[in-house]
Amino acid sequence: MYELLIETRFCAAHRLRDYEGQCERLHGHNYRVQVLLAGQELNSTGMLLDFKDASAMAEAVVGRLDHQYLNETVPFDSINPTAEQVARHVADGLASKLPRGVEVRAVTCWESDRCAARYLPPARDSGRSPGELAP
Repeated sequence: MYELLIETRFCAAHRLRDYEGQCERLHGHNYRVQVLLAGQELNSTGMLLDFKDASAMAEAVVGRLDHQYLNETVPFDSINPTAEQVARHVADGLASKLPRGVEVRAVTCWESDRCAARYLPPARDSGRSPGELAP
């Protein structure tokens, strides 16, 4: 198994619905998003995926969130824009762009230097959880 780690950033504002505390008020974050990709096979160049291509795909997903009020941006206009939901949104958006044999292993969304949420999508082809070995 090969893994590739890329990182991207975006800035956005949000407020949490159904939450009592400071985060119920409008505020912003400089988000840092780490994406871990995985696959069994390397391409003819000896890469799982070119860093440049992986970064461009991630930028395409997070670029739609950059400098936005997340509560008014799909899908966060109907779901709470938590770090957990942002991580899943990035994972789902990126999964549809990846070449066959490469999958999203994890997405970590940092709201600050000390606070992050990680989403681990199920394996695409096998239905197994990330890290679960094949029978």
